Amino acid sequence: MAKGYWIARVDVDDPETYKDYVATAKPAFERHGARFLVRGGDYSALEGTSRKRNVVIEFDSYEEALACYNSPEYQAAKAIRTTVSTGDLLIIEGYDG
Repeated sequence: MAKGYWIARVDVDDPETYKDYVATAKPAFERHGARFLVRGGDYSALEGTSRKRNVVIEFDSYEEALACYNSPEYQAAKAIRTTVSTGDLLIIEGYDG
């Protein structure tokens, strides 16, 4: 079964309140087996537009990645995130070739 991934690119406007998002999202990530592969760090924006924070999270499956996003725990965290940041989030199925 192919893994699922969240790919997020975010500009954080209020870093202090964003910490509340991170803490609130943690139970959803733990419950759904999220593994952070990229969480900020240095990057080179070579083409297109960029954001200041980049995150890649791996899940055991695409379905699990979607279930995490749709969970009540994550939706509570999202309500915080959307007030203090702007960004893009994709959930994508990994290649299983």
